[in-house]
Amino acid sequence: MFADAAVFLVLGTVETHAAGRADRSWTAKPQALLALLLLKPNTVVNRDWLVDQMWGDAPPATAVSTLRTYAYRLRQRLRADERITLRSKGGGYLLEIPPDAVDAARFEALVAVGRAAVAAGDHAGGAAALREGLRMWRGPAFEGVDVPAVRARAQALDDLRLEAFEQCVRAELEAGQGIGEVSELEAEIAGQPLRESLWHTLMLALYRAGRQGEALEAYRRLHRVLDDELGIRPSAQVEELHRQILAGRSSEPGAAEVRERWTVPRQLPAATTHFTGRTSELAELDTLLADGGPAVAALSGTGGIGKSTLAFAWAHRAADHFPDGQLYCDLRGFDPAAAPVDPGEAIRGLLESLGTASESIPIGLDAQAALYRSRLAGKRVLLVLDNARDAAQVRPLLPGSATCRVLVTSRDRLSGLVVDGARALPLAELSADDARAFLRDRLRADRTEAEPEAVQHIIDACAGLPLALAVTAARAALNPRFPLAELAAALREDAHRLDALADPDPAVDLRTVLHGSYRALDGPTARLFRLLSAHPGPAFTPVSAAAAAAIPLPQAERLLTALTRLNLLAEAAPRQYAFHDLVRVYAAELAADERPDAARRVLDHYLQTAYAAARLVNPLRDPIAVEPPVPGIPVADLPDADAAMAWFTAEHPALLAAVELAAAQRLDVQCWQLAWCLHDYLHRRGRRHDQAAVWRTALDATRRLGDRAAQTRALRQLAQAHVHLKEFDTARTHLDEALALADDLGNDRAHTHQVYGALASVQGRHAESIEHNRRAIDHYRATGHRAGEAGALNSIAWVQSQAGDHQAALGSGAAALSIMDEIGHRAGQAATLDSLGLAHHRLGEHGRAVERYEQAVALYRELDARAGEAATLTRLGDVQRARGETAAARDAFKRAADLLDELGHDASRVRALLRDAG
Repeated sequence: MFADAAVFLVLGTVETHAAGRADRSWTAKPQALLALLLLKPNTVVNRDWLVDQMWGDAPPATAVSTLRTYAYRLRQRLRADERITLRSKGGGYLLEIPPDAVDAARFEALVAVGRAAVAAGDHAGGAAALREGLRMWRGPAFEGVDVPAVRARAQALDDLRLEAFEQCVRAELEAGQGIGEVSELEAEIAGQPLRESLWHTLMLALYRAGRQGEALEAYRRLHRVLDDELGIRPSAQVEELHRQILAGRSSEPGAAEVRERWTVPRQLPAATTHFTGRTSELAELDTLLADGGPAVAALSGTGGIGKSTLAFAWAHRAADHFPDGQLYCDLRGFDPAAAPVDPGEAIRGLLESLGTASESIPIGLDAQAALYRSRLAGKRVLLVLDNARDAAQVRPLLPGSATCRVLVTSRDRLSGLVVDGARALPLAELSADDARAFLRDRLRADRTEAEPEAVQHIIDACAGLPLALAVTAARAALNPRFPLAELAAALREDAHRLDALADPDPAVDLRTVLHGSYRALDGPTARLFRLLSAHPGPAFTPVSAAAAAAIPLPQAERLLTALTRLNLLAEAAPRQYAFHDLVRVYAAELAADERPDAARRVLDHYLQTAYAAARLVNPLRDPIAVEPPVPGIPVADLPDADAAMAWFTAEHPALLAAVELAAAQRLDVQCWQLAWCLHDYLHRRGRRHDQAAVWRTALDATRRLGDRAAQTRALRQLAQAHVHLKEFDTARTHLDEALALADDLGNDRAHTHQVYGALASVQGRHAESIEHNRRAIDHYRATGHRAGEAGALNSIAWVQSQAGDHQAALGSGAAALSIMDEIGHRAGQAATLDSLGLAHHRLGEHGRAVERYEQAVALYRELDARAGEAATLTRLGDVQRARGETAAARDAFKRAADLLDELGHDASRVRALLRDAG
């Protein structure tokens, strides 16, 4: 009847579908404004009336300006549809829309068409029009909008829907269209138990289905309700139908014909009244409705992720697309207290739901499946298979007819079904915004807005798991006087988090839900699941997993695949696996006695691999004495420096966490040695805060050990990090302590003087900086430390340029570069070329400066030293701009800014240079 979809949906929650894009993310006041404008489309709606409706007798002083803001936002959200305009006019607002843009108007038109057809004797046509209108309803009209004028319109629409429903059912009965209406009538009666016309229609439907006893029982139920509530008897019309049923006669068509018809199942469990988010997943499921679309959708995810909730919500929305019924079966695949349902048992139950007598069901799964597929042939039926164990359990239950659709939920990824052509729909955690909307919907906006920090803590602790959010929200709703901050505090510590999410109902108790997945694991897989809870950082690899469990790498890979298949782990990136945070907490509870040994093995793996990687990244650095690996602990295979940098990049979150874990376990040698291994990588990537954090932890470890050399190293490296962070007083304090400890520790004094020199340089104390570096050179030469000597010479060259002594800088830089070239110190070469570039730049020798800078940039890029590359590119852009090479300068500035963005550093100064370059 209508050429295109409605733009405004009010038969349920208020939504817009401008330009075909659904928008359901409305807050209360903007939604109320839209609803009020939709009451009077194409008419100027007075501003004062809007304020009165939205705020009542005591509007805030800012009401008009706030209304203007809401109108502006509404206009922005609707601008994608050129047929819709919202503008200010004559002291109010005018919403101009096509006549049929609102679903309520379409519904009223269809009701009028249906009534006219019935009046003309076309019961089938009238029923079809009425049914089409009823399909538009998604809930109570204007659901959630609480303003007086809208309430009145909503009540009128709700009343009309009920009248249309009764007329539709009666027209379908007159047309002999079966008894699928019985369950619908029962549902309506539950909400309107005193509406006699519904009971009359129910009695008639049951009688026509040959269910005379049930029709009489319906009469008795009505009699009791009216007597108890109002003290009256049923109406004369109901009494007359009762007499006819008792007499076994009626002017209505007989029941025999109807008994032979298809039994329409309506088995969907109730959908939640608080469904939030999952917009993209709902759109993905809508593809099932298209002709030629996928016949099966496989919803998978960890326990508590909301698979069943999403399935039920979508199934109810789509139910009208399946006029031959909706079947539901709980397959109990991961039920912690029961075995999975046998496919044969499931098919027998489904056949009985379709009206097949139990004595007519053949013996044997193949014969039962064949009959089941025959019964569904050509029917438009939706089948929801909930909590499936695996693809093998599901396959016999799949209809053969292309007109049916199947929605499967499982903790298993159901890869076999996906191979067969099912649409895979893995569910992730709710986003922070959706989690916040979830809590706001469950607890009311005023309560969540009053404690935003507590809400954020709850969101973080529940880690986007809908079940955890639902349990917490229920606890808050049951205790309305409890501050949300108290609930958030109970969730804060891992040791007690699952206690805070416990519930006597096993269906919603998170431990019980997760245990359903755990009990499906075999012994080795369950052991790895437990031990991985001791792994530091957010993710782990097959190699580090093998170390945790002390098992061969191929076995670890197989077990990780099994855990991923059951959604107890997620493969966040190729060969990078991660727990959901609450699943990790559950695994840690199971592994309490096993975790310390697993942690030691993982730390040994990381120390051994990180040390090998650090030596590849900077082979000229003074080595440290690392204990050989424990037998059986795998070490990652890193053939060269590029592979080492790639490994550091992939593993650096786990390595940072490993430093903290080693400290917590009081494995203090491993702690400071891991910090040492990370140093060059963090320096090249400009991760100054990480440098400070790991060396601060390492310093505490060295103090516990009483190791003077390690303590001196930690103090010096920590000071260097503070220099980069411009925390100069802290840096000097650490350096003073380091120098006091380094009196008789050889090159430690030289290294410490070099950092002193860096501190003095950035503070503009050039002479002091040069003096410290010369002292460092003396120590380095005494011990034959060529790399240290070259580094100190380069530092002097840099400071000399800063002080204006550019010719001297060229001499120092040339001496440094000669040594760097001799020993093959590529990182030192890059830094020295940068210093030489600066000296040439300051001397006005722009061509030589560009040459040196470009050489430095090339080396930094080879080394993947992004912080150094960004700094040199900025200086290269400066000299190119001075030469009038605007395009080249812009390119250098842009590359520098992009690198700084990647590193998370402040790029504002470079962006300003880029803008100034034209």
